[in-house]
Amino acid sequence: MVERATDIPLDERRPHLPQVPLRELCQRYDITFKKGLGQNLLLDDNINRIMVDAADVAIDDAVLEVGAGLGALTRRLAMQAGHLLSVEIDPSFIPCLESQFGHLAHVHIFRGDILNHELGRLISEYLPAKPSYKFLSNLPYYITTPILFHVLESPLYFSRLVVMMQLEVGERLIAAVNSENYGVLALAGRMYADIDIVHQVPASCFLPKPKVDSCIVRFRCFEAPKAGANTPFTMRLIRAAFSQRRKTLRNSLIKSGQFGAPQEIMLAAFEETCIDPGRRPQTLDLDEFIGLAASAKRMLDAHNPAPAQE
Repeated sequence: MVERATDIPLDERRPHLPQVPLRELCQRYDITFKKGLGQNLLLDDNINRIMVDAADVAIDDAVLEVGAGLGALTRRLAMQAGHLLSVEIDPSFIPCLESQFGHLAHVHIFRGDILNHELGRLISEYLPAKPSYKFLSNLPYYITTPILFHVLESPLYFSRLVVMMQLEVGERLIAAVNSENYGVLALAGRMYADIDIVHQVPASCFLPKPKVDSCIVRFRCFEAPKAGANTPFTMRLIRAAFSQRRKTLRNSLIKSGQFGAPQEIMLAAFEETCIDPGRRPQTLDLDEFIGLAASAKRMLDAHNPAPAQE
């Protein structure tokens, strides 16, 4: 019988990495947290364990971590993942990270802004080719959405994303149809994944203490965006619909001209999909928006055929 890597006890697969108190690391490397980068010290290491468990990280996984900081989450990932690329934008953290993980062949520390790098090129340089990857991050509040969609919209397939974020943003991502928080963010996220909040994290778990609570959000990603969706066109329609949230779809998508499609095409698309244009945008689920967008796109293409190729 061939022994698989996942059958070998964890301690035999990875060297034990001692847990150094974070305050001690701050003193040793003269680290101060920068408010402008949204940096906070997570005091409860149990939260990092919950994140790794939620991502179901295993020895066969190649993992991308963004915002490594002092390396508390990095440490847990290094002991469980087969390969790890940890990205950190702040150069003052790099010596601390290199001293803890630089000797590990399966861990790579990269300094840079993840938004300035094409993920396919970055990952191909530092991680082995895999059919899917996993992504974990303690994201600064101010940049949560851009980084999330940088990963979700990447041509690479990330099977799971587990992200610490502001509780309010997490609640918007999982909001139910016709609820107060339901809108563009919930619909955009559902284009790519099933989303749930794994754990709420009170502000008291951080130093300095932020003004709001946080949460751990898990994305169980589809192998491709939601079936039937022309993602850019569908999202353009959704954004136009919610640009006047309190008004009907007739106002936001037809009368206002915000969406840009001729009125007769949008009226025909509503009729074809049996969606009442007198409804408000927050009453439509994702499948209804996808159907409406697909109908409008087909009619627009017929109305404005592409020029013949010479």
